[in-house]
Amino acid sequence: MTQESRPGTLLVIGSGLKVYREYLIAPIRRRALAAGLETVLVNNLKPTWQREYFDEIAVANVFDTEALNAAAREVAARRRIVGLMCWDEPLVLDAGLLAAEFGVPGLSVPGVRGCRDKQRTRAELTAAGLHQPGFALTTTVAEAKAAAARIGYPVVLKPRAMGASIGVVFAADEAELETAFRIALSASEVDPGPYRASAIVEGYAPGPEISVDGAVHKGEYLPMFVARKHSSDEPYFEEVGHVVDAADPLMQDRELMDTLARAHRALGIEDGITHSEIRLTDRGPLVIEINGRLGGDLIPFLGRTATGIEPGAVLFDVATGQRPDTRPTRRAVAGIRFGYPERDCLLKKVTVPAEAPGLVAAAPMAEPGTVLRLPPGGYLARHSFVVCEAADTRTCSERLDAAAALVELDTEPIGPPRADAPFAMPAGLLDVDD
Repeated sequence: MTQESRPGTLLVIGSGLKVYREYLIAPIRRRALAAGLETVLVNNLKPTWQREYFDEIAVANVFDTEALNAAAREVAARRRIVGLMCWDEPLVLDAGLLAAEFGVPGLSVPGVRGCRDKQRTRAELTAAGLHQPGFALTTTVAEAKAAAARIGYPVVLKPRAMGASIGVVFAADEAELETAFRIALSASEVDPGPYRASAIVEGYAPGPEISVDGAVHKGEYLPMFVARKHSSDEPYFEEVGHVVDAADPLMQDRELMDTLARAHRALGIEDGITHSEIRLTDRGPLVIEINGRLGGDLIPFLGRTATGIEPGAVLFDVATGQRPDTRPTRRAVAGIRFGYPERDCLLKKVTVPAEAPGLVAAAPMAEPGTVLRLPPGGYLARHSFVVCEAADTRTCSERLDAAAALVELDTEPIGPPRADAPFAMPAGLLDVDD
């Protein structure tokens, strides 16, 4: 059988956690079967639940570029790759470059670099005339202090390439800057890619923060849904919840949607799904970042629950070169609330509610024996989540409050981390399903 006569293959890089990504993979598999395509996963762990959805699973260290590339190229040598998908932030760059190498739809080389590298994002959007804060890439405290003095306080410091607000710190003045820089730099050093060991200093933009998940087909930006973000207090920006309203008026805000379309064009994004984070400032929408993947924190699940749009099906379409249908089929509100401990602790047991008004889903997010540390000693110290839906945002918020109050937690207090303790990735952030 020649390469051209073989069935087409959809290649997926990294599955993610079952609780976070199975709802995406199931419709992708259905669409692939209907189209006569086979599905292959390159994953970092031996398969468990993933076996149901893939014809073949190759195990490789996907967080090592050489190992990932070798595994993907070995599959491509045997199969006819017609599409490539990835939704895990640390893998987006390598996956985007592989899509370009294999000649299948993707973000494009400039597009994936513009999404993954926050410094490049700022530079490209500023050059395109979009409203952006002052910014500078720094590798030392002295550089950070000089940049902040030039930009003007308050400032935000963040790793050059990380996700989930890890290592993002607010500094009101020079007295707070040195500590903020060291936190951001420590988080950046975990990144195995080319953007590690550097921190961006940028002007703080006050205003509500939202995210927009959208598809891109041959450069055309197609918004799907808006999520209103709820974050912890400064100096950290941990995400504690999100709400998606199918009738959110921001979906009809022409200035916002024009800004997003211009930003995607400026970065050279061609095909894929993006998760954009925006501040609504008094000068108009300010793009904080554009991620070359679906949103995390189950935001696409909220979007599906509220709007009826199936993110997995949309991702399948753009990955195989088709223009997706992003019209909503439902009109509801869905929200998620994450459970955090009040202080650093050792988790002994967590129990989530099986029933509550409007409850759609609830699950633990950490195993017994997990150490949960709040910033700056740790990030994403989440022990559980609850998802609720309702007909309006007020009712949805009330239901989230009630469901979150039903979570039962048993913990032990622990002491502070050592001052010289290295940054550790949050428990549960990477796939540990086995």
